[in-house]
Amino acid sequence: QVIKVYSEDDTSRALEVPSDITARDLCQLLILKNHYIDDHSWTLFEQLTRTGLGKTNAIRSIEDHELVMEVQSNWGIEEESRLYFRKYYAKYEFFKNPVSFFPDHMMSFSSETSAAISHSGILQIFLNSSTYPEIHGFLHAKEQGKKSWKKLYFLLRRSGLYFSTRGTSKEPRHLQFFCEFSNSDMYMSLTGKKISGSPTNYGFCFKPNKPGGPRDVKQLCADDEQSRTCWMTAVRLLKYGMQLYRNYMQPYQGRGGCSPLNLTPMRSISENSLVAMDFSGHRSRIIENPTEALSVAVEEGLAWRRRGCLRLNSHGSPTAMPNIGMCEIFFSSAIHRSQSWFHHKISRDEAQRLILQHGLVDGVFLVRDSQSNPKTFVLSLSHGLKIKHFQIVPLEDDGKLFYTLDDGHTRFTDLIQLVEFYQLNKGVLPCKLKHYCARIAV
Repeated sequence: QVIKVYSEDDTSRALEVPSDITARDLCQLLILKNHYIDDHSWTLFEQLTRTGLGKTNAIRSIEDHELVMEVQSNWGIEEESRLYFRKYYAKYEFFKNPVSFFPDHMMSFSSETSAAISHSGILQIFLNSSTYPEIHGFLHAKEQGKKSWKKLYFLLRRSGLYFSTRGTSKEPRHLQFFCEFSNSDMYMSLTGKKISGSPTNYGFCFKPNKPGGPRDVKQLCADDEQSRTCWMTAVRLLKYGMQLYRNYMQPYQGRGGCSPLNLTPMRSISENSLVAMDFSGHRSRIIENPTEALSVAVEEGLAWRRRGCLRLNSHGSPTAMPNIGMCEIFFSSAIHRSQSWFHHKISRDEAQRLILQHGLVDGVFLVRDSQSNPKTFVLSLSHGLKIKHFQIVPLEDDGKLFYTLDDGHTRFTDLIQLVEFYQLNKGVLPCKLKHYCARIAV
């Protein structure tokens, strides 16, 4: 079978694959072909741009065990869908930090379950076939065949999603069935409320996973990101159960259970593996003091840029540029453009959408040009299920150009140095920079 996979910049690649290839198999194939490092966050996405209801912009991460050809076979004639390959850092984050995904006020447990439940025990209850907790709260639902939305009290149970016809009553006679999940797929909406007409920006929907059923799409939206994340994570766990845990614990088993560890260099990059080093003495040492680390970084950065000013001429011999100060300013103002985390002239909304697509995990970030001030830059960062924006201001002092996030208290010779410093130290930021959003090629 031949399939087409897209990357962030909408370039595509056609691949000939076996009919029983899974989403994880396909990711592994693209990792090998492009010589990427497999950190288990690579994910295949299905993106909807049109359904029977009209234009939309909704995505879902295809689970690692799902068959790709089966996903494609469910695309209807009235639909426009694509497969995208990108990193998704939040794919299994709820296994690592469940308390952030399941707030206490949205969960109820059966009477048999102890009232005092540890955070580590939350997921065990979700994965237990007999004690699945009830998720409850208000959601906005779009009325079928209308443009209006109605705020209702919803309950998620093993048998499906219900809403109450009388306030917050949970009595069976007041509950009306909304949808079940075995024959539906869940998508996150990327279309803002100005375009979609929804009450908030935190939309998601359920679409029957069979051809010809797009008009049965059920649209919902939450009041905030934490609520949407809780509902969507709970539905994933309800639908796939222990299969999700197996995907998380065994990220790649390969077709036939064979793991290609001999083909792929396995390397995991975490914040603990990034340390500042001093190689100036006879023996190298780790620099633990952030102030000293910054001082060394600035000194090395300036020395590197001075060496960079000795450019090779057409005969291969070094030629010194006459004005070293101007050379430093030129390099510091342009060198970041080659970095994967830098996104040239994208809007605030585009930055938020890109981070959302990569997963709202603490430390997901990108750097972009400021639209309000052409001379400054913006660091967009995910923390606490929110996207925050920090202005990076250029400063000129004694003919030298610096960049700062904290009104000049901490200065950097260029954006690369700034990013590397905040990967090691959170400084004025709410967390360290951990995962960058990149527009990769396939």
